[in-house]
Amino acid sequence: MTKEDRQGAILEQLLSQESVLVSDLAASLDVSLVTIRKDLTELEKAGKLYRSHGKAILINPFTNNRSVNEKEKLNTEEKQLIGSEAVKMLVKNDSIILASGTTIHALACNIQPEGKLTVVSASLQATMSLSGNENIDIIQLGGMLRHSSASVVGQYSMEFLRGCSFSKLFLGVDGIDVDFGISTTDIREAELNRAMMQAAQKTIVLADSSKFGRRGFAKISGMEDIDTIITDAKIPHAVAKRIEEMGIDLIIAG
Repeated sequence: MTKEDRQGAILEQLLSQESVLVSDLAASLDVSLVTIRKDLTELEKAGKLYRSHGKAILINPFTNNRSVNEKEKLNTEEKQLIGSEAVKMLVKNDSIILASGTTIHALACNIQPEGKLTVVSASLQATMSLSGNENIDIIQLGGMLRHSSASVVGQYSMEFLRGCSFSKLFLGVDGIDVDFGISTTDIREAELNRAMMQAAQKTIVLADSSKFGRRGFAKISGMEDIDTIITDAKIPHAVAKRIEEMGIDLIIAG
């Protein structure tokens, strides 16, 4: 087997399994650990995989902080499907919290409430999308503007939430790792998200399938604090199975 064939076989295994041990690769391809490590180094330099703790994985698990304008262009169809699915969870005269993120904005664009709806929003984009509907009472959280997400963070928002109670929190995240939990790239946002979770009776995470297996710098919570996850059909089967085994409601949009 040539080096090119071997590296192609490595990528094929990753596409089907998402991660694989270095020792398992060496055994399945009948080559030494040294040879596999050289292959993995070349493939990592080419940006085709990521090495971590004796294994290779298909993507870098550590997500970067991107601007909201950049995020708007990623997985747009999936986000719209998720937003359309999430709006079905609203009930008449509901009271909800909207966190930040482009998937949350997609939800806001789909909201046409039955009766009155009270919305507390950290997202400036979501607030603007909802502002033309007179049936929605909107409270825009105050605080420091986080430019990359067009949302607010800080103590002013957290203090306000301590005196409130809501039926649902719709939460966007930068990463979902079934062992680590849900996370974001900003520690101030993680603190605000935890305050939101405490103020809401139910936490609903909206995340397209690219967020699974990823970790942001700042952990928001463990998986045990999540009630529902709404995602798209590209979620890996093994991940979906583990989430359901944890007792979390998993809804596949579309």
